[in-house]
Order: sequence, then C-alpha cells, then structure tokens
Amino acid sequence: MNESLVRNIVLVQAIENADAERQILSDDDRSYASRSANELAQWAAAEQRVALSPELFLQTRAEQVLKKILERHSGLARFVAGKSRLAAVGWGLPLLAFLCGALLDRISDPHRVDLLSAPLLLIVGWNLLVYVLLLAQMIFPGVGRGSFAGLKRSAVFALSAATRLPRATPAVLVTALGKFSADWLQLSGPLLAARASRIIHLSAASFSLGVIISLYVRGTLSQYVAGWESTFLNAGQVHAMLSLLFMPVQRVFLLPGFSLAQVQALQLPQTVASSDGALWVHLYAGTLLLIVIIPRTALALLAYWQERRLRNNFSLNLAQPYFQKLTAKIGPAVEQLLRVFPYGFTLDEARDKNLTTLAQSLLGEQVRVMLRPSTAYGEELHAALKPDASERNAKALTMLLFNLSATPEQENHGAFLDYFVQGGAAASVAALLDESAYLERVGAQAGGAQRMQERIALWRQFCASHQVACMVVNLRDTQRSTDDLARGWPGSSG
Repeated sequence: MNESLVRNIVLVQAIENADAERQILSDDDRSYASRSANELAQWAAAEQRVALSPELFLQTRAEQVLKKILERHSGLARFVAGKSRLAAVGWGLPLLAFLCGALLDRISDPHRVDLLSAPLLLIVGWNLLVYVLLLAQMIFPGVGRGSFAGLKRSAVFALSAATRLPRATPAVLVTALGKFSADWLQLSGPLLAARASRIIHLSAASFSLGVIISLYVRGTLSQYVAGWESTFLNAGQVHAMLSLLFMPVQRVFLLPGFSLAQVQALQLPQTVASSDGALWVHLYAGTLLLIVIIPRTALALLAYWQERRLRNNFSLNLAQPYFQKLTAKIGPAVEQLLRVFPYGFTLDEARDKNLTTLAQSLLGEQVRVMLRPSTAYGEELHAALKPDASERNAKALTMLLFNLSATPEQENHGAFLDYFVQGGAAASVAALLDESAYLERVGAQAGGAQRMQERIALWRQFCASHQVACMVVNLRDTQRSTDDLARGWPGSSG
C-alpha cells in the first residue's frame, strides 16, 4: 500500500477507537461501511484477477467511512485530504534559496572579487561540515542523534503540522484527530525524514547555483577587480589556503593556477589594478559546483529515491486486533491466539472466565485465550516462558497480566516487561492491570478513589517507560472494563 491509502486506514482507526460513545459513527454506519467495502473489494479483486486481500478491503472500507464523515463534517476535507506544509515547502524552499543566492550579487564589493570572501568561504565550509556529519552518522549511527537528527525531526514536525480544525468540530473528533496526528508522525517518520532531506539538500544546491549565477551576471554587466586584505594573514598563508581550496577545481576543469607572487600582488591596497577577476570567478564557481551543487544534488536524488520507495511501499502492522476484527470474515478464518502471562498472582475460576469474556470483547469471538502459568517473583524468565507447541504456528498476541495491588518494581516487573519487548516473543505486547483486588481493599475507604487513580497512573507511567502500553480491567466485574476495552488494543493506532 502507498502512503495515502495507509493514512486513510490509520485515520479511520483513530476515529473509531476514540468514538466509544458512537457520536460520530453509529454501529449501523460501521456495519454498512464493512458490507459495502466487502462487496466493492470483491469486485475490484475480480476485475484485477487477484485474491481479495485484507489491504484491499481495509482501504476500500476507509474510503467509505471517510466519505460518510465528510458528509456530516465537510470542514474536515482539508485534513482528510492530508494537505501538508511539506508539499508547498518541497518546491517553495528550493526556489527561495535560489532567489537568495541569485540576489547575492554583492560579495563584499560589487566591483571586486574578494579572494577571502567570507560568504563564499562560509558556504564551502558549512557544506563540508555537513558531509562530515553525514559520514559520521553512517559509520557511527549514534553520532549526532541528539542534535543533528533531533533538529531534522523538529523541522519535520513543524512542516508536517496538521491543518487547523473548524471551530464546530466535535470534541471527540478533535481528540481522535490529535491522537492520529501524533501516531501518524511516528508511523511515517522515516518517510518524512527522507522528504525533509530531499528538500534540504535541494535547497542547498539551489542556493549555490544562485550564487554562481549572481557572480557571472554581475561580471557580465561590470568589471571585477581581484584583491584581498587581512590583518592576521600574510601572502604566503593566503596562497597556501587558496591553493588547497581550489586544487580540486583546477584539476577537474584544468583551470590555470596562481603563484605566490600573483597573490602577493593582489594584496590591497594595490598600486596597479588587477584585471584577473574572471579567473577567480571561475575558481569560486567551479568550487561551488564540485563541493556543493553536485554532492547536494546527488544526496537529494538519493533522498528522493528513498522517499519514493517508502511512499509506495508503506508498511502497516495488520496483526493489530482492530484490523483482525475487521478482516476476520473476508478470507480464510485464521485463529487469533492471545497468550496471557500473569506475574506475581494466580487467577481464580471467576477471573479466568471473565478474562476470556474480556478477550472476546477486545478481539472478537474467534480469539483463543491461552492462560500461561503465573510467574513468581525472582523466577528465571527464560525457563518459565517457553512457548508451547500449540503456540508456535499461531499468530500470537501477548498480554502481561499484573495485579494493581502490587507496586511496580524495576528488578521484577520491569525485567518481566523487558523480556517480552526485547525478546520479540509476539507480534504485539501490552500490559493488563487487574484492579479487582485493589478495589475491594481500598474502594470503600476514605480517599480510596484517589488512591486508585494514583496507583493506576503509577503503573501507566511505569509501563510507558518500558515501551509497553497498558489497559486497566476488572476481572471480577467486566462491566467496569468497558471504557478501556472501547479504545481497543493499547497502542493499536500507532
């Protein structure tokens, strides 16, 4: 799937997950979209003589849902269309850079080629520094990640900011679109980074091209006189520096060189005006071409190739329960396995039964719950959590079940979370917090509700620090779990 199709799917996912009260899309709207998409996708697959795929169904269904939303909220058309500032910046910034360079027709003096021109030397020096940083990042990926890469991410975020929503937008839609924007920025991060790199490199090349045009246009309309002056550098030092700077362009374009005596004769004030301005214009123009324009254009083309590849082959994790529920009936039935790993406590019969009920509410009737033996504090994780033979061929999701009564500990609960996240034990991992025992203990006490919220917040922060989303349920009373269940599998929209 391409970028546009995946964006539509993820946008619909965010709206449906946030719309728990069915304020935006009723159950009838959702069912009708699924039925229509199933029929349309089947026709499209038949015309193309291919099998009906989940991707085709999901993109067709997303189109149906978004069409219904735009009928009721037409002001969201620009947001749904995915208009990004990067689209305008993609051509606007290189054009602006070219104009800035072209208008730079005064290099220290409009009638003089300054051999030590600060603007031209700064352009060359800055681009050389950029190449060094890029090379360092290729060899050592961690170098500059907190500064150079962080600056790029900030620029991407600013340029890809969402369109301002109409004032009449319902609160639930504002929440859903805000969550979508954050999730989409993370999901499309590599693509946006490639797009931003293309724009930045092309702008740098355009600016230098404008500078070259500025030099030659000014030289055509007036006569340049070459010269230099410095408080701290003598003629020998200037000759050595310029020889090193212009050596590549002299060898590539076979331009004539210059001697120490010639450089010394150009030191200001001059007794006899020099007429060698054209040579120095050629040297500076050729240097900008070799050091800036050609490498930056090559980097822009490389970034464009990466951007195009990512845009046309956008990956989306269809193992998420949201997608599994939608696509369960369009093809061969695939058993969905939910592995539940309790930590530090054992489920009684009532909680075990309610766990299955909650799993079916979350993932659909086709889910099979496999409750694994509880892991005790300090137990060796690699020995206790080996998958059974029945799990190896199934598409498994993993829930790590904790008792909210327990206080999270890095050396125990943290190690348990890290084992699954770093070990890649399942397609998706989330934490399940059972509040039933803690609620029975503190619910009736003075300030009990506040203590409950504080403990839940502590657990959520703890799980987030281990890159695991969590949801709170009550395995004694499944009705109390409705709110979290309505939001679907934690982190599913990202």
